Amino acid sequence: MKIEILTRTENQEIQKGIISKIRDLINYKNLEPGDKLPSERMLSEKFGVSRSNVREAFQKLEFYGLLISKPQSGTFVADIGQVAMNGMIEDILRLEEPDFKSLVETRILLELKTVRLAAQRRTEDDLIQMKMALDAYSKKVNNGEDAVQEDLLFHLAIAKASGNSTMNTFMLIITPEIITNFEKYHVCDKDMAFRGIKEHRDIFDAIKEQNTKLAKEKMKIHFKTLYQYCYNI
Repeated sequence: MKIEILTRTENQEIQKGIISKIRDLINYKNLEPGDKLPSERMLSEKFGVSRSNVREAFQKLEFYGLLISKPQSGTFVADIGQVAMNGMIEDILRLEEPDFKSLVETRILLELKTVRLAAQRRTEDDLIQMKMALDAYSKKVNNGEDAVQEDLLFHLAIAKASGNSTMNTFMLIITPEIITNFEKYHVCDKDMAFRGIKEHRDIFDAIKEQNTKLAKEKMKIHFKTLYQYCYNI
C-alpha cells in the first residue's frame, strides 16, 4: 500500500481547493441558511480527496462561523447570506500562514493583557494549574530535556486564569504554530531555558500576590529575550 506524505504547503492547497468546491456547491445548489451539506464521505468521493481533508475544511469553515456541525445530524449552512458567505470564503482563501515574527508579536500583545487579568481574577485552582506547569517545566529543564510544551502550558494556564474566553481561545489557536516554530528555530536554548525557570516563578509569584503591575513587568522581562531573538532570525 502506498502511503502519501504531503508537505504543509501541499496540504494547505488541498484545503483551499476543498473550500472553493464547497463554496461552489453551496452556490450551485442554492443552499440557504439551515440547509444540510452532503456527508464527508460523499464529498470526499465527489472531490477525490480523503474524508479527513473534508473534515478539516468543514472545521475551518465552522471556526469562521460559516458552517454549523450538529452531532448525529450533519453539517449545515450557517445563518449567513450568500453574498457575505462568498466574500468571507474569499477572505479565508487569501489568508496566509503567519510568520514566526507575527506569531511572537501577537503572543506578546495577548500575554501582556492576560497576565494582568490573571493577577486580578486568578482562583486557587488556577494557581494550582500554573504551579503544576511550572514544576513540570523546571523538572525537564534541570534534566536537560526539551521543555517547550511545558513552557507553553504555563502560559496557557495564565490565559485561562484571565477569565477571558476569547483571549484564551486565541492562545490555544496560535500555540501549535508556536511550538512548531520554536522547534524549527531552536529558540529555547539551554541558557534561555534556565532563565525561564526564574522568570516563570517571578510571574507566578506576582499573579499569586495579585499584583497586576508587577505581573505585567515580569512578563515583559520574560519576553525581552524572545523578542530580540526572533528579530535576529
